[in-house]
Order: sequence, then C-alpha cells, then structure tokens
Amino acid sequence: MKRNLIVAIASCLTLALCAGADPNSGPLPAPEHPQFNTFSVVAFDPATGDLGIAVASRGLGVGSVVPWAKASVGAIATQSAANTSYGPRGLELLEKGAGAEEVLKKLIESDDGRDHRQVGIVDRNGKAAAFTGAKCLDWAGQHVGDHFTVQGNILPGEEVIKAMTEAYEKARRTEGTELADWLVAALKAGETAGGDKRGKQSAALMVAREKGGFGGNDRYIDLRVEDHAEPVTELKRLLELHKQVFADAHRNRPRREVKEEKR
Repeated sequence: MKRNLIVAIASCLTLALCAGADPNSGPLPAPEHPQFNTFSVVAFDPATGDLGIAVASRGLGVGSVVPWAKASVGAIATQSAANTSYGPRGLELLEKGAGAEEVLKKLIESDDGRDHRQVGIVDRNGKAAAFTGAKCLDWAGQHVGDHFTVQGNILPGEEVIKAMTEAYEKARRTEGTELADWLVAALKAGETAGGDKRGKQSAALMVAREKGGFGGNDRYIDLRVEDHAEPVTELKRLLELHKQVFADAHRNRPRREVKEEKR
C-alpha cells in the first residue's frame, strides 16, 4: 500500500514536470486582463433606439468578455488586452449623461495599461468613439462612422475594417432589416476579408432594447457561439432562429421618440 502511494505521488510529479510545471511553485497567477484579440462593431439604430454589439475572435467565449450594453444608455466593446472594468464603468458614466467621447477619455486616462486596450463606444444619442492602444497587436485600428464604430486587432490589414464598414452601411439601407442584421452583416464581411488572422472560434451578438427582453428586461438579443468551426455562420443561424421564436418582438419594433432641442 505504502509502495503504491509513493509510486502514485512520483507519477503525479513526473506529469507536472513534463507539462512544464514546477511542483514547488504553486498555481500560476491569473493575467490581470484577459487577451481578446478580435474584431467588433458597436452601433445604434436611431429609428428604434436599439443599441448593440457583434464580435468574433479566435478565442473561447468572446461574448463573455467583450460586449456590454444597456438600453437607453449605450453600448461598449472592450477588447485586445480587455479591461473588463470599461464595461460597467463606461455604462455608469453614460447613464449619468456623459457622451461617448467623454467616457472614452475618462476610461483610458485612468488606465496605465491603455496602450494595450482597444475599445468602441456608442452612446444613447448615437454618438460614437473608439480607441486603439499603441501596443495592440498588428494590424490594429478602427473606423468611427455615423451611429457606429468598427474596431479590430491582430487582423491581416485595414481591409477588414473597410469591409465591415461598407457591409454595415449597405445592410442598414436594406428594407425589412434591423440592427441585429446590420451587425451580423458587418461581422461576416470582416471574417470574409480575413478577420482574426489566427483563425475562428467564437462570436457573439448583443442588442439592448427598453423592455425588449424576456420578462421585460432590456436584453432583447443575447446570442453566443462559444466554440465552433464557423462561429459567424452559426451566429447568423441563431439570429434567424431567434426571429422565429420571438417573432412578435421582431415584428413589432419600437419607434424612438426624438425630442426637439430647446432653442
């Protein structure tokens, strides 16, 4: 019995050493911020007030880290060496009345690791802002458009951002479509243009709408593909399924009330 126990302990130590682990070092420390090299689009639909994000990555479960949104407040994508505090803190600042540019400035100014961050923000009025840190992995960059922003890192080149921008602008001019369709169209175009140059693994789509989710919450659409050979294609399939299951919600879209500014 004693001999068997000694053999078992020795075997465990051998396996640990073969795996490159030091049996005396204890557990390895977790990284301060998760690495989510990725490409994403953050946008606002002025007709409905919907706010949303679509994102894809060669990383497991990108939807658990990058997208943040709150109805009538704003939407945020935090990626690269993602600082996840940007999500809740950014939404809090937006809810207090700060615009996208102001929120972006406050987030990056207070972050010593800003050079490794990438973030896109759209506020409740559709104003957009984005930032790409100097140390994000090449190619990295963004495009800020009318009511949307596209950003990505570890891409083959700027053509990915251009393709996403063109696809988004084309999709939102297509009759009978909505924000979720535009976001997925942009994501698919980015993937086709090269996407994450490491490959494909996960994708996510989030759309916030006032009382648009189950039980009256604001999570109108929250779809995730955690690990798949064709994550964007699968995400599109899930969106079509969502349209069937929640047909009334897709059919009865809200109309945003635009208040006239006082002169």
